[in-house]
Amino acid sequence: MSKVQPSYALTRPAYVNQSHLVVADLPLVSGFYQSMLGLKPIEKTASGEVLGVAGNPLLTLTTDRNARPAPRNAAGLFHTAFLMPNRTELARWLRHAANNGVVLEGASDHLVSEAIYLSDPEGNGIEIYADRQHEQWKFHQDGMVEMATLRLDLQSLYESAPEDRWDGMAEGSAIGHIHLQVGNIPEADAFYRDVLGLKLMARYPGASFFATGSYHHHVAANIWNSRGAGVRTEHMTGLSDYTLRFNDRTALDHAVAKLDELQIDSRRSEGGVSLRDPWGIGLTLTA
Repeated sequence: MSKVQPSYALTRPAYVNQSHLVVADLPLVSGFYQSMLGLKPIEKTASGEVLGVAGNPLLTLTTDRNARPAPRNAAGLFHTAFLMPNRTELARWLRHAANNGVVLEGASDHLVSEAIYLSDPEGNGIEIYADRQHEQWKFHQDGMVEMATLRLDLQSLYESAPEDRWDGMAEGSAIGHIHLQVGNIPEADAFYRDVLGLKLMARYPGASFFATGSYHHHVAANIWNSRGAGVRTEHMTGLSDYTLRFNDRTALDHAVAKLDELQIDSRRSEGGVSLRDPWGIGLTLTA
């Protein structure tokens, strides 16, 4: 058993634990996640590979010879967010990124977390972040969490990194959340809050943030690029599906009962209950 304590995000009633991207150039994209993000290969399959940290699978990459690049305004992935176990690991990753010419697209202090943004070679968004202690987060009376988008001082974060050899993503790193592009927010609220039972934790103009157990967000949905987007078509690159893992069996049973009640198409298997959100993004509910 790992001695590393799991991050707060992963101890909640449910959390995102894996993401699956369809890519056009598997060696290129896989190489990027390994060399620049520090994920390690866990297994190879006929059509792709599984990457993760300390033997824990986080990201599946598969290739499809019929795949067409997803338009920027399609529903799908905004970013996969990799959560570092602490700020020091975020700083160590930043030092590695700077030393290896990784192009950063932004960096924000969200009050609850410090986040750095970039994209993989096929334009799939990535966030690398570290949470502040949840005891420091501020909550409103209605249970929503105080978040903002302030400038992150990258220089001081970089300077705080120990000057040791970076050996990839540290044990305990995980997917902290997944941020989606959707066609409209009321429908996202109806699905993620009302069907799956996640709580609405914050709203930005054009975005909703959902979580379980008072985390700031396990899933977010926005219309910033994708307002009015319809269902994803087959054979599109980008986010194929992701997994919501339930620590709380009752919450899972509740979500599954809701799917049945609303006659939402879903498939049961050993791996869990698979379905698609209103935009055709796949997800599996598992315990």
